Amino acid sequence: QVQLVEFGGGLVQAGGSLRLSCAASGRTFGTYSMGWFRQAPGKAREFVAAISPNGANTVYTDSMRGRFTISRAGAVNTVYLQMNSLKPEDTAVYYCAADTLWDGSRWFRGIADYWGKGTLVTVSS
Repeated sequence: QVQLVEFGGGLVQAGGSLRLSCAASGRTFGTYSMGWFRQAPGKAREFVAAISPNGANTVYTDSMRGRFTISRAGAVNTVYLQMNSLKPEDTAVYYCAADTLWDGSRWFRGIADYWGKGTLVTVSS
């Protein structure tokens, strides 16, 4: 069982940056692929990015590639999402997720074994 808690959401102006963190419980953090999703008001949940268990491989939704960067720190059981050049349309609740498999197709289909409760990011214009 893995428990995930997101941190770092808040209010930021358009063009600004924000770094989200997701702390994972358990001693097997290094065996899970980790990822981020988001859900804007009135819209479906959307895949953002994922990273392999060893951190060597990443996948991104095309619209966020180049602005968002996912990374992980095994020593502190944490995965990060660095978000730059934020836009009002990035406003959403951002969710952290963990999966026992490293399979990009699962991430793009929104399939993961464990989910956090989310953190709200609001980008003002």
